[in-house]
Amino acid sequence: MNTTRCARLTALGSALTVADAALPEPGEGEVLVTLDRASVNPLDVYAIDGSVGDPERLPRTIGVEGTGLLEGRRVVVHGSGLGLVRDGTFAAAAVVPAEAAVEIPDGVPPEAAAGLAVAGVTAWRVTRELARVDPLDRVLVLGAAGGVGCLVTQLARSAGAVVWAQTGSAGKRDFLTRLGVDEVVVSDAAGLAGAVEALAPTVVFDPLGGAFTAAAASALQPHGRIVLYGASAGEQATIAVRPFYRNGLRMLGYGGIRESAARLAEGVASVAAEVAAGHLTIPVAEVLPLERVADAVEAVRARKVVGKVVLDVSG
Repeated sequence: MNTTRCARLTALGSALTVADAALPEPGEGEVLVTLDRASVNPLDVYAIDGSVGDPERLPRTIGVEGTGLLEGRRVVVHGSGLGLVRDGTFAAAAVVPAEAAVEIPDGVPPEAAAGLAVAGVTAWRVTRELARVDPLDRVLVLGAAGGVGCLVTQLARSAGAVVWAQTGSAGKRDFLTRLGVDEVVVSDAAGLAGAVEALAPTVVFDPLGGAFTAAAASALQPHGRIVLYGASAGEQATIAVRPFYRNGLRMLGYGGIRESAARLAEGVASVAAEVAAGHLTIPVAEVLPLERVADAVEAVRARKVVGKVVLDVSG
């Protein structure tokens, strides 16, 4: 039996251990992918903490998305329980369900390909399918410097909307300005409604939850919509119900973990085509060696990352 260098979770909530682990032979419907890059996502942090995935399947290689070569072709791998209920992508090689490996076109750098499946597909779904942003919209993107937020920002701009980007850190202002947003808002939840009053948003993209969701609801214009796709600032939000329904507001949710393999493959292909054509950029803040996986996970956990942090898992 072959082995592969990988980052293993041996106990929930603990640091990952980089070591060699056995690599099984592919079974029916499975393929062996030689990986070279893997993106680190909040979902990986949740898996480490045990709030998603199979807590009984330990030790387990973490990593819900990555990219590498399958019979000489560049593929993105994601879904089908990778990193959650079976070994994932923080490894030099992985045996994955064939349906979880999606071939992508030439012209997508490995670092960008590593972030296509989670951040890219999420951004695509929430802007194009749920919110259906158009040139008449005034869009507020919360957590805009994050891996999904910076892509939502680009997609909303490409739809012709006015786009304001929120961040809690003044140090991220320059990054967001370079994305071409119309305004950068540095604000916490308490000051958000006042800070975006001049925008009068018709759409709010919210990966934060908690008090930010309540503030976003109070800032929305009649018939506006909030799209929720995360809760990094808190799972509970208190919203005034009467103004919500009287203003005809809508709250929409997206969770990629519920996507079928076919839907994920379609989304990955769509985003990859946009990246290959130069219409969408996946900003990569840093590429770290697998041995520094603890630093990468902590940066994501602490929301210090601007864009994506990627692991070089090539060994």
